[in-house]
Amino acid sequence: MAKRDSFASGLGVLAAMAGSAVGLGNLWRFPYLVGTNGGAAFIIIYLAFVFLLALPIMYSEFIIGRRSQANVFSAYKVLAPGTKWCTVGLIYVLASLFIISFYCVVGGWTINYFWKAITFQFSVADTSVLGSMFNNTVTSSVEPLVYMLIFLGATALIVMAGIKDGIERYTKIMMPVLFIIVVVVAIRSMTLPGAGAGLEFLFKPDFSKVTGNTLLNALGQAFFSLSIGCGTIMTYGSYVNKKENIAGLSAETAITDTTFAIIAGLAIMPAVFAFGISPAEGPGLVFVTLPYIFAQLPFGAFLAILFFFMLFIAAITSSISQLEVIVSYLKEEFNMSRKLAIFLSLAVIVIFGVLCSLSQGTLADVKIFGLNFFDFFDQTSANIFLPLGGFFAVIFVGWKMKKPDVVDEFTSGGTRKLNKFFVNFSYYSIKYLAPIVVAVVLISGLI
Repeated sequence: MAKRDSFASGLGVLAAMAGSAVGLGNLWRFPYLVGTNGGAAFIIIYLAFVFLLALPIMYSEFIIGRRSQANVFSAYKVLAPGTKWCTVGLIYVLASLFIISFYCVVGGWTINYFWKAITFQFSVADTSVLGSMFNNTVTSSVEPLVYMLIFLGATALIVMAGIKDGIERYTKIMMPVLFIIVVVVAIRSMTLPGAGAGLEFLFKPDFSKVTGNTLLNALGQAFFSLSIGCGTIMTYGSYVNKKENIAGLSAETAITDTTFAIIAGLAIMPAVFAFGISPAEGPGLVFVTLPYIFAQLPFGAFLAILFFFMLFIAAITSSISQLEVIVSYLKEEFNMSRKLAIFLSLAVIVIFGVLCSLSQGTLADVKIFGLNFFDFFDQTSANIFLPLGGFFAVIFVGWKMKKPDVVDEFTSGGTRKLNKFFVNFSYYSIKYLAPIVVAVVLISGLI
């Protein structure tokens, strides 16, 4: 077998992992959840879940990937030869396939709206007109398919270049650009008259709104925002040099993702409240409400261009990680060239993507378990595949692997001096705490 590609630096690993974690959900779902679940109270709960529960799962996937130096399927064959554990790898492949199948549709919308922004189609400050524009965009039988194919083509070109020359090179450029753009938009949003109400919505603690559902929302956001359970961390981990600090990289990824989500809230919510818009708009918050706001701002056309370019970057840095999970599996398990693995992956993704896109219009009445194709791929991955993937990862590391091997990965082969309490706490969180919590997420998702 040919020598595997790898990341050239820790910064490249961090950029790639942060790119996978930071996505469209950070731009509207996180701010909405904060505001409707107790403001700062939700943020405190969310941060606790990220660093006490989500991180041990990230550690587990990172450990499996780096120790095996293999794709998600072969990783278990390498670490548990002669067992059925390798079948768990198929969960990660299916999760990534399902995610990218509907995600590429939304990615196509971001390109479409970036084009609308640079051609100044958001000059009309009328939500009914902008709402019709969005509805016509997503329900069309042709236009969204064209942009979806463009989005997949851009994703494939980056993955085609490999790890060092493709994923690492482009995420090291795109992630800083993404951060700069969201900061610029946030500064403009917070300087609007009436923006204070949006800041209060985001950060004023209201513990009366904290319920059991708040805890599940915070846990779910932490779990899914960090790309846990879909194989991206395991796959990226397999390309990481043994000298890198996996605990540090995981923590830095979590901090980057959370920081971006909070800044995204500062970019969106102050503007939403300044113009008297409801924050509970879902996708319409991004594709209908914000164009309405941009149309009324000085230099709004320029901000719209920046914003939708930012959306595109957030989408594509996540999609390349999903595609790499599938490609690495096909490439290594079936001894394919990277080019052929990408071609076959895209063939299946395009079929599923077309179904997801048309389910917004032409195929809206076609249901699977009461869901259209888009929602079926979305909810099946979020509620079943991701929790299952995370559950099996912590069970494997906590109960199948030997503790000295786990500690060896934490300490990079004994070359790093880590606090003994930290290592033991992380290990026992993986072994006992994380499986229970992930099982709760899985059961609640199924219910």
